[in-house]
Amino acid sequence: MLPPRHQRRLITCAVVAASFGLVTTQSFAAQSDTGPRPWQAGHQAAIGREHIKALHAGHGMSSFAASEDDGGADEAENSAESTAQFTEARTAPGVVAPGAYGAAWQQLQSMRHTGGHWNHVTKKAYNSDDPRYRDVNSNSSGGSGYVTGRITGIAADDHGYVYAGGANGGVFRSRTGGGHWKPIADKLPSLSTGTLALDGKKRLWYATGESNTGATSFAGTGVYVLKHPHHGTFQPGDRVGGAELESTVIHALRFAGTKVWAATSTGVWSHSTTTLSGPWKHEFAPNPDYLPNGSKADDPSAPYKNIANDIAVDPKDPSKVLLAVGWRSGDSYNGLYAKKDGAWKRVSGLGDLPTSSDDVGNMTFAAAADGSRLYAVDQSPAQMASNPDSGLKGVYVSKNGSPFGPWTRIADYKQLKNSGSALQGDGYQPGIQAWYNQFLQVDPSDADHVYLGLEEVFETKNGGESWTVPGPYWNFNFPCWSIDPSKQTGDCFPTTHSDQHAVAIGSYKGKSWAYVGNDGGIYRRPLHGAVDSGGHAKDWQSLNDGTLDTLQYYSVGVGRDRDHGGVSVTGGLQDNGQSILRGHDKVMGSNFGGDGGDTITDPANGCNIAEEYVYLDMWVTQNCGVNDGSWTTDPSKATEYEVAPPDKDKGGAGARFIAPIAADAKNGNTWIAGGRHVWVQTKGFAIRSGKEWNDAYDLGEGHVATAVASSGGTVYVGWCGPCNNQGFTRGIAVGNADGTGWHQLNLPVDGTIPNRYISGFDIDPHNARHVYVAVNGFSRRFTEGPGAGFGHIFESKNGGKSWTDISANLPDVPADTVKVLPNGSLALGTDLATFYRPAGATEWQVLGHRLPTTAVMELRLGPDHKLYAATHGRGIWSFDVRRLRSRRHHH
Repeated sequence: MLPPRHQRRLITCAVVAASFGLVTTQSFAAQSDTGPRPWQAGHQAAIGREHIKALHAGHGMSSFAASEDDGGADEAENSAESTAQFTEARTAPGVVAPGAYGAAWQQLQSMRHTGGHWNHVTKKAYNSDDPRYRDVNSNSSGGSGYVTGRITGIAADDHGYVYAGGANGGVFRSRTGGGHWKPIADKLPSLSTGTLALDGKKRLWYATGESNTGATSFAGTGVYVLKHPHHGTFQPGDRVGGAELESTVIHALRFAGTKVWAATSTGVWSHSTTTLSGPWKHEFAPNPDYLPNGSKADDPSAPYKNIANDIAVDPKDPSKVLLAVGWRSGDSYNGLYAKKDGAWKRVSGLGDLPTSSDDVGNMTFAAAADGSRLYAVDQSPAQMASNPDSGLKGVYVSKNGSPFGPWTRIADYKQLKNSGSALQGDGYQPGIQAWYNQFLQVDPSDADHVYLGLEEVFETKNGGESWTVPGPYWNFNFPCWSIDPSKQTGDCFPTTHSDQHAVAIGSYKGKSWAYVGNDGGIYRRPLHGAVDSGGHAKDWQSLNDGTLDTLQYYSVGVGRDRDHGGVSVTGGLQDNGQSILRGHDKVMGSNFGGDGGDTITDPANGCNIAEEYVYLDMWVTQNCGVNDGSWTTDPSKATEYEVAPPDKDKGGAGARFIAPIAADAKNGNTWIAGGRHVWVQTKGFAIRSGKEWNDAYDLGEGHVATAVASSGGTVYVGWCGPCNNQGFTRGIAVGNADGTGWHQLNLPVDGTIPNRYISGFDIDPHNARHVYVAVNGFSRRFTEGPGAGFGHIFESKNGGKSWTDISANLPDVPADTVKVLPNGSLALGTDLATFYRPAGATEWQVLGHRLPTTAVMELRLGPDHKLYAATHGRGIWSFDVRRLRSRRHHH
């Protein structure tokens, strides 16, 4: 019943669950001594495009779970793997000290800007259900409707004001109960959202540092307070306390009396809510030796040793506090802690609520407004490691409102599955990603009415005696759904996007609303909404109207729109497929579902598109992916073709999660794809099978490509392996597309090019031996790893035999992409900004104005003389490079 790209989304909904901000310390993948990793949990979801084909053919999820034709990857494994690989790029080869990002941001503030402004290309609604692209390879008709990027914090009041925080997009405000959004945090050094909260004085608290992955390299700059959120904007001077919470991720803020508590990746902190100056107080860290400047701070497991997930305060006695502490994959310190005789100690015997280190993982609390109930949801590390279906231990209630119980379990994953969930298959049931997907909210006027977020949205109106699923994962596997609109029964109502992260309740014009945030943005429904016979809501409204652009792009492609004029802009997204915006479109559509990775677009014809799913699983279309009206469920009759190189068939072992692909700059029919092998095909968009790729070069055992570029048949490939900071190595291979002349460059650990992640190349169009390389990570000042070196952009004029560091005055910030502009100048995309170096100059400037402070993953020149920037958190932007010829540079 499901199109292949529909179900493939299950594999990677949590992709890059870290957002960009301050670097903490260590690669996600390095915590080998802290218990089983999420991707070792044995999940056998077996969910990919082939799965959808099987469902279209009438097979169920369970029957297909045994298939070997699924790409060898499952949801939890891929979610964690993608996070690990993004982290590796920014931390390898060693531990990164706190403050690296902050120092770069400070330097950025004093740099010159060129003239000209960036234009926001994707400031349009993005319809994931766009009927133009409804076919076997899209998510269209799943029910998510208008979407944007991941929302990880929501706050709402009783006057129609709603605040939404993007994973790496900052805070947006609506004055109309949702919609017509305006950014209000763009002047802050970090746009990574941990949580949002309104206090008793109606001040808006913004905790930076996205918390969804527990211990990632992308953190924040602390907590900020907006005293007048109805009309103010956040300023750097609004930070609470000092730099104590810089370089952390913040999971929760809880208010009690005149104190605010913060659960962070460095333990639990508190601060006065009446006096916002003065330092945060460090209340508890279970393993202080592993904190920054501790005796074990350089231990590979340090980032995972002091994670706090939430805090519950007794409403009758604010001195009684319960801390939920622990790394989601398990560690000996995991557990619940309370203060006794002046010291924090483990507690047990709270009833059904787990307290052992094996069963306390990611945990969230929610209290009733009147203090009569306290609820909790818990993910179990032990269950995650042993149960292929779910990591959810359960949902619990303390019926007297006390954190110390007694607690009673009111749901487990089996009960939730049987309450109307769309997740019925072996290997993917409610709570399979409870380490990533959690929220909990009690109706302020009814202590027995609770909203629960996992992969789906659940609801109980009787304190957990029974549950419904108002927000199912999607509609595809319900009887009311058919890919053919004429065969739909009409009772599949819109749902939310999958993977829930944030929740709030507010009022607008006297009506109460429940707001939920997930990997597709923010949605609302009446607090006491209507449901169908299956318990699925009839009344969700997407609030992703295009003014809230938190889209997380990996890539961008631009080509002329022959049918409508102008250009067609497309790009691959975290958990929101491949977007396409044609010449005169007023709404973006999605022509491929799941995750979108790298992209190749024909500059002369924007309907010729190649897009990567993950692990080099490539697909091509030559009609923009437009449905021809046949509504076929036969993949052989679709207008997209799977053309994955053979490395894809190795279950990801042969390629990075987001693997590099590129067309030759002078021959658009020659394509390069990088896994362990360098793959070349010469049919361009006429390719129809993965068998048409040629193996040009083997990078070597354990080596995988991180960047590729080709011009006139000369190919440069950057690789890493091992790719995490334990024994990290990198290299560059050079050769010809025809398979001749391949050799590895001599890049010693202490050579000119640092021993860090190779993230991008561009080649001088007049001389293929003249090449530039962008290097990720931070320099030796912050990275305690062998060969970390200095610099982020290097130039070679002899085919890579020697290199020159041309970083000059650039801030020390990870570089992601480099582009040679037509006039010989350079543009460099980084985690903070896009920089520009005029031809013949040595110093760098900030390119233009108005580009938000977020990571620029790819720069691409369009046939319309514009430079396009794919950002991972604020959509796609363009800059007319012709302006650089006529405008003087200025501050």
